[in-house]
Amino acid sequence: MTTEAEVVRKVLSIAERELTLEEYARFLAAITPKVGDSVKELREYRDKATYEEILERLKRRGARVIQ
Repeated sequence: MTTEAEVVRKVLSIAERELTLEEYARFLAAITPKVGDSVKELREYRDKATYEEILERLKRRGARVIQ
């Protein structure tokens, strides 16, 4: 019998392969429990970071950035 964790890993693997980066991020946001004010936190981060810093951080995390 497959464990819950194995099913989640399989679904995330499929989603990562089949969705664009934006779709994958939206999917993760939709299934992740909401704690705090993430929109406020993202805006605060965005206001402190340059566009280049954000792109570099995404690249370090393995995102494929197309310009």
